[in-house]
Amino acid sequence: MQSYTIGQAARLLGVSPDTARRWADAGRVATHRDETGRRLIDGRALAAFSIEVGQSAAGEEETPYTSARNAFPGIVTAVKLGDVAAQVEIQAGPHRLVSLLTREAVEELGLEVGMQATARVKSTSVHIDRT
Repeated sequence: MQSYTIGQAARLLGVSPDTARRWADAGRVATHRDETGRRLIDGRALAAFSIEVGQSAAGEEETPYTSARNAFPGIVTAVKLGDVAAQVEIQAGPHRLVSLLTREAVEELGLEVGMQATARVKSTSVHIDRT
């Protein structure tokens, strides 16, 4: 299973490395050290934690002024395979994205929970909110 450095985890969670480090120090997400002494977070643990962070961020009243971009780097939090189709969920910071695609595509990409992935969105209609 893939592991992530504190910096990589921070980027996927949409926070600063200092915030991710404080969360790890507080025991909110478990870390382990590699052979060089770097602190790493297991991909499955990061996927579960990213859902927790995303859900708590969704409940916050203050939303930053933003225009969402088309690429959402994040971590795969769920993969549901059917006979022909599949559903993949990605947590990208506070954003949960769900994609429906073919089972073949999921297998070719080797997608599994805990992996880093980027959801790309293409739309003919883009809405911008300012709160």
